[in-house]
Amino acid sequence: MDHQQALQLLPAYVDHELSPTETLLLEQHLSGCESCRHEYEGQQAVSSLIRAANLRRNAPEDLAQAIRAALPVHAIHAAKDKARPRRRPAPSFRPNIAAWLPAGMLTFGTLAMAAAAALYLLLPSPGQRVAGELVDSHVRSLQMDHATDVTSTDRHTVKPWFNGRLDFAPPVIDLAAQGYPLIGGRLDYLDGRTVAVLVYRYRLHPIDLYMWPNDATGTGTAPADAVLKGYRIAHWHMAGMSCWAITDAGEAELDGFVRALRAQAGS
Repeated sequence: MDHQQALQLLPAYVDHELSPTETLLLEQHLSGCESCRHEYEGQQAVSSLIRAANLRRNAPEDLAQAIRAALPVHAIHAAKDKARPRRRPAPSFRPNIAAWLPAGMLTFGTLAMAAAAALYLLLPSPGQRVAGELVDSHVRSLQMDHATDVTSTDRHTVKPWFNGRLDFAPPVIDLAAQGYPLIGGRLDYLDGRTVAVLVYRYRLHPIDLYMWPNDATGTGTAPADAVLKGYRIAHWHMAGMSCWAITDAGEAELDGFVRALRAQAGS
């Protein structure tokens, strides 16, 4: 994140309106930029003063009365009441609540269970949730022109950059010979944790490869493909990592990238 991007995000950061990924990137920038920290402290002080000031004001009573008098609701209701023909009161009917109570409770319980089951079915699965976060993260990196934190085509430069920034070592594989040159890498936040993102390119199409340790056992799984919001996504496991690749390139291009990557990783 550069200086100008940080300044644009500061107001939302002060008001706690940034996403976890944006918060992480901005806090990393603030830790090394004294100018932005000074600007943040100033905005935070102004925000605190505004919250502490008693700016709420009650409307004067005469104004409130004038507004109520101007509303036609009461007059309309009164006219309707006068025009409505009077009806004889309905015969008194007192239901046997004690007799109906068990059936009513059973019906209510059945409806509650049905509503809970419907809500459960509507909730996104863990894979769908991660895919949604993946698309948002990828689009945000493009919009903010923040594709990489470290820019290099040399995997021996990119791989050491992650040391000390993550609690795992992502495998960095050179695929330039297969037509997918490495561009660099960055940190991001996905599925509730900080992850590694390796950035490749196919012609003019960036390919983001998100990686973090995989809890499942085994050497690898077959990739699962999906399309979400116009972006093609592939998900698989290899080398002890959960891998998610996303791009706006075509199906053949992403499949070729995944095959080349898995072949080099031996999974």
